[in-house]
Amino acid sequence: MTSVNSVDWLEAWESPTAYDIAVETMEQRVAAIGDGTADQQVWLVEHPPIYTAGTAAKEHDLLDPNRFPVFQTGRGGQYTYHGPGQMIAYAMLDLQQREKDVRKYVYDLEQWTIDALADFGIRGERREGRVGIWVERGKTSDGRITEAKIAAIGVRVRRWVSYHGISVNVEPDLEHFSGIVPCGVSDHGMTSLVDLGITATMADVAHALKSSFQKVFGYEINER
Repeated sequence: MTSVNSVDWLEAWESPTAYDIAVETMEQRVAAIGDGTADQQVWLVEHPPIYTAGTAAKEHDLLDPNRFPVFQTGRGGQYTYHGPGQMIAYAMLDLQQREKDVRKYVYDLEQWTIDALADFGIRGERREGRVGIWVERGKTSDGRITEAKIAAIGVRVRRWVSYHGISVNVEPDLEHFSGIVPCGVSDHGMTSLVDLGITATMADVAHALKSSFQKVFGYEINER
């Protein structure tokens, strides 16, 4: 018997997980959740360097196709980078037990990320027409506000069970993003907690994500 009021919380970020293995594992879990034979799960991982292409990816946004492996994935969105120093949180949740509203679910993922960043004094914000979470970086000499992206969001839903999720830049090599146009946005750069002067560890971010997940989604957490 599975529980609709709790999620299994699994942290496996200390040892990198190959992206293709992660996708295969998620798909198996999602099928089991849909069949009622497995509990919902949040899975925290870190990946080796890779570019992933979502269903809306445009070929010209892959600027350096030979730099890292490129994986065609089924999540929404465009190109993104995953690699060491980036916390990935995959959320496999039964949306039939909440609201059958993918837009509302994405909003909740955004709020989850915003609340976790707030634990470090970072004001993460949504931007109309731009996916992900953004932070202000100050003003240019002509008074324009500069912004950078600190977290990405990509979702897929099968039989009303979600997978994929969010990625938070803790301390990745930001230069690795230069091989793509991240999420199709070329007018703004990328940032991370460490780039913003926050000396946070992956463990610190995992703790913040767990706390903010409970606040936003309201599930009881089962440690795994």
